[in-house]
Amino acid sequence: MPDYADFVARYPAYDKTHDIDELRQGEYSRLDRLGHIYMDYTGGGLYAESQLRLHQELLSSNVFGNPHSANPTSMAATRLVESAREYVLHFFNASPDEYVCIFTPNASGALKLVGEAYPFGKGCHYLLAFDNHNSVNGIREYARVKGADVTYIPIMLPDMRMDETMLDSYLDLGTGGRANLFAYPAQSNFSSVQHPLEWIEKAHAKGWDVLLDAAAFVPTSRLDLGKWKPDFVPLSFYKMFGYPTGIGALIARREALKKLRRPWFAGGTITVASVQGDKHYLAEAPAAFEDGTLDYLNIPAVEIGLKHLESIGMDLIHERVRCLTGWLLDNLSTLKHSTGVPLARIYGPLTTEARGGAVAVNFFDRENQPIDIRAVERAANERNISLRTGCFCNPGAGEIALQISKMELAACFSQPGHIQRLTYDDFRTCIDDKASGAVRISVGMVSNFEDVQAALALAEGLLDQPK
Repeated sequence: MPDYADFVARYPAYDKTHDIDELRQGEYSRLDRLGHIYMDYTGGGLYAESQLRLHQELLSSNVFGNPHSANPTSMAATRLVESAREYVLHFFNASPDEYVCIFTPNASGALKLVGEAYPFGKGCHYLLAFDNHNSVNGIREYARVKGADVTYIPIMLPDMRMDETMLDSYLDLGTGGRANLFAYPAQSNFSSVQHPLEWIEKAHAKGWDVLLDAAAFVPTSRLDLGKWKPDFVPLSFYKMFGYPTGIGALIARREALKKLRRPWFAGGTITVASVQGDKHYLAEAPAAFEDGTLDYLNIPAVEIGLKHLESIGMDLIHERVRCLTGWLLDNLSTLKHSTGVPLARIYGPLTTEARGGAVAVNFFDRENQPIDIRAVERAANERNISLRTGCFCNPGAGEIALQISKMELAACFSQPGHIQRLTYDDFRTCIDDKASGAVRISVGMVSNFEDVQAALALAEGLLDQPK
């Protein structure tokens, strides 16, 4: 296997990221102490020890109460929540005059807020990429119930990018004067393709609102909302810095929020509600979209986490991830069995251009048959490597990558026993001997060369293995 000297010769910029090695030794020492090789950063980030310490010190040295009041402990909690809200906007360079930060349980909760309240109707359109998380796909159910049209933009093999030359024709589907929403990921959580942010203004020019799913993008790439102006940006903070795990956000343009019509109201979302008068008045955003009592004890940890990322530098994180991902791609793509059959089939770009740090791959045996992803996961577990298998809640990308046809899916879903219920094992049987998912190896903020070498050693161990 090529060594470190070969690596830095190919990726010399890695030598400028050694501050992260020192950070790992101090703040993330548990990784090496416990022998963990963590390669699931797209699934969730890791927290630094200082994040926990600072949050614990804050809680243990103060008394905080429910923010929905004006007593001393309530006001203390409110100040911290509002400070965190302001810091989120600061981190993404989003002007508070233009954007608002709405706290949610996670990115999915943020997407549900948009889906349930967006003013879809007859003549309206929901346009989205094949390459989207299920929480973005799920908005189509709200759109269809309200009579809107739903259209998917296909992605193309081998790089799994959308055909940009066809984007204008899809955007022309929107009817002027109607509520039209275009949704796509800044970075695929399947292939790690980074789709162009320039599409935001292209869509705006044709009258579309834009939902940019940033959940997989922002842990290792800078999103500047002073430059790029999507209308809705869902994200989960645990994917960025690991802790806390129960808080996300919807960063939304104030003008776009005015279009939303919530289908219900809850505690904290109204100024006045009456039983006898049968009337309610929604509060101003963000309160109008934050149902019930916020997680006010954990929200201050968001600001701590963002400051931690800032202290490291997003550009430094991005460069380190780029180098390690390139090395992983370079070496996986060269592995072959003695029969000449390539071991790995990578889904997505084989270079580091316009892609993130996740590598989706399937492994094939010497006879060119797919190796069960569950067997790969078991082999990884034996080496204490944490990676992920499946379709990663992104069925569109998975279907294209694995070349599962619409006819195969229709035949599977229409079987008598599959009308109401379909298990994963049932689905695997439907598509015969095709791979039913993939292995995702994710490089992240404190990954190092040894982590990637361990993943490559795992792959090499699959060479010429009997069935």
